[in-house]
Amino acid sequence: MLMVTSCAIGGTLQYGYNLAIMNAPTIFIQNFVNETFRERWDVQLKNYQVTLVWTCIVSIYSLGGLAGALIAGPMSITFGRKKTMLLNNIFLMLSSLLALTSRAAKSFEMIIISRVLVGINAGISMNVQPMYFGESAPKHLRGAASLSSAIFTAFGVVLGQVVGLREILGSEPCWQYLLASNAIPGLIQLLTLPWFPESPRYLLIDRGDKEACINALRRLRGCEVQRSELDEILQEQAEAKGLRPSRPWELFADRNVRWQVISIITLSSAMQLCGNDSIYFYAYYVFKESGISPDMIQYITICTGTCEFTACIICNLLIERQGRKILLMGGYVLMTVWAIVFTIALCFEGDGIGYGLCVSLPTAGVTGVLPTEIFSQTARPAAYMIAGSMMWINLFIMGMIFPFLVSELGEFCFVPFAAVCFLSALYVGLVLPETKGKTLSAIANDKSIFGNKLLERIIIVLSTEIPLQL
Repeated sequence: MLMVTSCAIGGTLQYGYNLAIMNAPTIFIQNFVNETFRERWDVQLKNYQVTLVWTCIVSIYSLGGLAGALIAGPMSITFGRKKTMLLNNIFLMLSSLLALTSRAAKSFEMIIISRVLVGINAGISMNVQPMYFGESAPKHLRGAASLSSAIFTAFGVVLGQVVGLREILGSEPCWQYLLASNAIPGLIQLLTLPWFPESPRYLLIDRGDKEACINALRRLRGCEVQRSELDEILQEQAEAKGLRPSRPWELFADRNVRWQVISIITLSSAMQLCGNDSIYFYAYYVFKESGISPDMIQYITICTGTCEFTACIICNLLIERQGRKILLMGGYVLMTVWAIVFTIALCFEGDGIGYGLCVSLPTAGVTGVLPTEIFSQTARPAAYMIAGSMMWINLFIMGMIFPFLVSELGEFCFVPFAAVCFLSALYVGLVLPETKGKTLSAIANDKSIFGNKLLERIIIVLSTEIPLQL
């Protein structure tokens, strides 16, 4: 638990925190951009031009995340999981420094660069942290440990919303301190994470250091290493012997992992196309469109973050009982239902309704577990690169179009999200296998759990009237 806290407080907490803190200073940064243009070039920007610059500042975070996702795999192979997370704080500290000095330098470009750097930090941590947790936890706690990434993401959202209150750092004189405040969790990680061991699987399978692996397991478990757990890692080492780490393009060409690759692409994309994270970017626009008073918006956004945080804790308690598939499919079904409910409410009432209020179970957390469980050790970093790239690309797309989507569709702005959630639930139900309680080696080697099962189910559905011999 201490290791999880140390990793996550400077890892996925940063992702949620940096999603949330951009909502409070929206008006102040827009005024800062306008003033900068006026002082430099004597140009008064129009409203749509200010919105475009603001959208760029917000969405550039996603491009940084994409870059981080692409370098996370090579870094985790070269430096190890723990050292990668420590080195990742370099991007964070540089970002905080630029954000802190941007106002004095009268440069909104420094804010853009700062958002790119903090995006790189989030892109690396979103990939490496679940990998580290999944490789370090015993199989009966692997889901709960990995899902804790989602808990800290949700906690980061709530923390960012609270710190962003006008009474704290969300005021006009303090917005630069708000943008730089993410350095504090990073500093906590730098002081605590070195005391914890490297991933046991990385030490044995990638580095071939059996003694270091046993010592790491002994420190993490607080007791002598169970023979069955060590045998499982040794088996995975034997299967990976002589194999180098896969590249992302090699996974696309490998027929043996085709359905695994399709699954992580589909679910990583759906995680962003459902619109949940984009709402944290643009909560001000969403709630204003819903008719909520601007003075109350900052408090309503805290309610949305608190609901998701609560749902994450509940799902963390349920994941090892109910399994991954039930939670993932249930989350998308609930989001579909609530999107329809909110659309109807907006049509008839026109006020006080927000998508983030009790909208989702932590589908992102369960999605983050999957690459660890359905890919082997040599393919895992490349799988996370693919999953992370799809997540950040789709977050960038949603970040760019979301405010315009809300403006154009009005009360029907949740309809596209409902369609995405419904199709995602259908895919999980038809294709995704249950991985609860299985060893990583057994999951990676079971080729029948994806494509063949899908084909079998489709045939069963189509053959209700004409029985077929299967």
